[in-house]
Amino acid sequence: MKLLVDMNLSPRWVEVLADASIKAVHWSGLGVNNAPDSEIMAYASANDYIVLTNDLDFSAILATTHGEKPSVVQIRSEDLSPNAIGKQVIAALRQMASELEEGALLTVDPSRTRLRVLPLKLKDNMTDKPPHA
Repeated sequence: MKLLVDMNLSPRWVEVLADASIKAVHWSGLGVNNAPDSEIMAYASANDYIVLTNDLDFSAILATTHGEKPSVVQIRSEDLSPNAIGKQVIAALRQMASELEEGALLTVDPSRTRLRVLPLKLKDNMTDKPPHA
């Protein structure tokens, strides 16, 4: 599993993920800071990355394009720092690893984790799983 951390998240995520044996790179090390989301998605898809973001535009791109890859992990929390929600994100990544490898939209917030398999459809079934500490 390789994650591409979006510009709206701290580069500290790369170190936190590496400490959990998850490969990650921050977009600032790959492309321009103001790259459109479509460029980030195209890069992630071409290079087999999963996008880690707080930006809802990535799920909108998946919905409008009926994309099957790349997988997207959205963090939905007021505090986006790895110290605040990092353990939940890492637990969700581990729990949903096979789904993310196949193509999924994973949403992690402080109270729950939601998974939608790609491509997104109008009436997708959602799976709610309690977060793990």
